Amino acid sequence: MPNETSSLWKTLSSGRRFILIAGPCVIESEKVCFKIADALQKSCEKLGIAFVFKASYDKANRTSSQSFRGPGLHDGLKTLATVRDEFGIPALTDVHTEIEAAWAGEVVDIVQIPAFLCRQTDLIDAAVRTGRIVNLKKGQFLSPSEMGQVVKKAVVAGANKILVTERGTTFGYHNLVADMRSIPILRQFGFPVIFDATHSVQLPGGGGTKSSGQREFAPVLARAAVAVGADGVFIETHPDPDRALSDGPNMVPLAEMPALLKALLRVREAVSPT
Repeated sequence: MPNETSSLWKTLSSGRRFILIAGPCVIESEKVCFKIADALQKSCEKLGIAFVFKASYDKANRTSSQSFRGPGLHDGLKTLATVRDEFGIPALTDVHTEIEAAWAGEVVDIVQIPAFLCRQTDLIDAAVRTGRIVNLKKGQFLSPSEMGQVVKKAVVAGANKILVTERGTTFGYHNLVADMRSIPILRQFGFPVIFDATHSVQLPGGGGTKSSGQREFAPVLARAAVAVGADGVFIETHPDPDRALSDGPNMVPLAEMPALLKALLRVREAVSPT
C-alpha cells in the first residue's frame, strides 16, 4: 500500500481535483456499504472528483450506551477491505486507540483522528506511524487557530501527508456553528482542508438519548465552504437516512448526492482564480 498511499496523496494534495470523503456514518452491513460506494463512485468518476469512501467500524462516542455502535474493529475492517478491493477506491476510517490505529493502517488509506480525540498525542503518533494519510478533525471545542497545535503534533511525529477537517464548533447546548473564517485559517497550516458538512449540522444530544440534526442545511454549508476555499467536503450519506442506525438526522440522502456534487463543482469553478 505505500505506493498507493503516495499516489493518493499526490491526487489529494495537488489541488487540481475536488475531494469527496463520503459514506455511511457506521458500517451497518456490507450490502449498504456496497450500494453507497457504487453510487458515489459512478458519480465521482463522471464528474472528475477524487472520491474516498468512509465508514466507521465502531462509534465509540454514541450518546447512549444502548445505541448501535457498529460491527467492531475486525469485522468492520474486513468490510472496508472488501469495499476497497471490490470498487478500487481508497477508504478512510476513524480510530480511537493506538492499537486500533495500527490495525486500521493495514487496511485503509486514510486514518482519521476523531474530533473528540484530536488532542490525544499518543493517538496522533500511532496514526502517523502507520505511514498512511492522516485526517485530523478539528475538535468542536477548539478554535481554528488552536488546531495548529494539533497539526504540529502530527508533523513532529513525522507526518507529511495530512488532511485537516472542519466540523463545526460548540455553540451553547445541543448546537454547533460553522464559522467559514475557519477554512482560510486552517489552510494556513499548509495542508488540504476538508469541510464536514453533515457533522456541522448535527445537534449533539438534541434527541435526548441520541443526537439530532438539520440535514437540510448540509448542502447550504457545503456550498459556503467551497466558496471560501475548502479543498473538499466530508459528507455522510445513506439510501434512507431516516432508517440509518447512526446520525440519520444530519445525513444527506444518497439520491440527492449527484445534484449536490454538481452544485459544489459549479461553486468551485465560479470562485477559481484561473
